[in-house]
Amino acid sequence: MAAPTALQRSVVSPAGRHTASLIFLHGSGDTGQGARAWIKQILNQDMAFQHIKVIYPTAPARYKICNDCPEHIESIDSMCWGLTDLINDEVKNGIAKNRILIGGFSMGGGMAMHLAFRFHQDLAGVFALSSFLNIDSAVYQALKRNESALPELFQCHGTADELVLYSWGEETNKMLKSLGVSASLHTFPNLNHELNRTEIEKLKSWIVKKLPVEAPKANE
Repeated sequence: MAAPTALQRSVVSPAGRHTASLIFLHGSGDTGQGARAWIKQILNQDMAFQHIKVIYPTAPARYKICNDCPEHIESIDSMCWGLTDLINDEVKNGIAKNRILIGGFSMGGGMAMHLAFRFHQDLAGVFALSSFLNIDSAVYQALKRNESALPELFQCHGTADELVLYSWGEETNKMLKSLGVSASLHTFPNLNHELNRTEIEKLKSWIVKKLPVEAPKANE
């Protein structure tokens, strides 16, 4: 199989010493630059941290949104290989895998769950905003056979979501909990298939909890 082309990415550099990384995956039909601009518009500034690099990769077009159709596993796995290269780039730059978080919005959050729970269970955590997994997802099948420690999941979902129904996110949360994932679900009344400031601020607090500032080493 030909090596996947490196994913384009938009990067927000940390203000200080880089000791952790965050990978944010956009929804279907968007781009990394688009996701970054959307969050910047909501916050009136980039989502930025003192010590965490924020990476917004651009992915190829995604599969259709439907919770009871078969997963397009070939395209999901192909995307996971490209994202694995991105994770490996961070590791080569001196960032341990337990100092890397991955997550995203809508289908980006679904992809992040595939990546973390099937391929990279040693990441610091995974977040999924307005996201879901199919009823018979390969993630569930993999976790049924799993005996390793799993990354924590942070989920947010609006009750008025008409594209990815709140019940789909809720069912995903219940299934993952039943398979050993430490998962939280934060509900946003009247929020449609979108992000808002309260949600992003809550996410930022969780990010800093999972990736705290590290004290400099004695020789630095």
